[in-house]
Amino acid sequence: MTGRPAPAPLLIACALGIEHLALRSGDRSGAGGPVTVLRTGMGPKAAERSVTRVLGDPALSTAAVLATGFCAGLAPGMHPGDLVVAEETRDPDGTTPCVGTDLLVKELVRALPGRTVHTGPLTGSDHVVRGPERSDLLATGAIAVDMESAATLLGAVRAGIRPVAAVRVVVDAPEHELVRIGTVRGGISAFRVLRAVLPAFFEWHRSLLLPRR
Repeated sequence: MTGRPAPAPLLIACALGIEHLALRSGDRSGAGGPVTVLRTGMGPKAAERSVTRVLGDPALSTAAVLATGFCAGLAPGMHPGDLVVAEETRDPDGTTPCVGTDLLVKELVRALPGRTVHTGPLTGSDHVVRGPERSDLLATGAIAVDMESAATLLGAVRAGIRPVAAVRVVVDAPEHELVRIGTVRGGISAFRVLRAVLPAFFEWHRSLLLPRR
């Protein structure tokens, strides 16, 4: 008797303890396969190192990878709690195209009705971006910035061919700049939004498991 092959796993990567808590406390009942939530630590080097290490485990060697957590919005009109679905991630080491952007947008709208979802390039930085630097990054075409997504996805595709994506929740924006990332602990809506994204992530992952026509 031949059994079905095990479904490819899903690796969800975030950097901060509060992001990890939000994801770990979300509803995981709709997963279509094994799910690992990885806290990489802050910064691009930590992110790439952690993801590369975890994907070296044979059980996760074929995992789809989704980078998530909080980000800084770059475009005017963005608000805390908005969602960013990356069409690609960028940093000085390279650009990584994302898979299934349209499906993620559709499922996030379903999971979080009333929340604004932005799509476009997500750029990486090795520090928290403030003030005029936002305008410089916006001029490159990027709509949001964070420190880990680009390094996470680049590390993932370097470790093997796999689907990758990035979804971030805006914690501050040009008209709503936070003094420090720790302010998010003060009850900002981004935590609740991040807690609610898992159903969309699982639908994205499930779509990757369907046979191709």
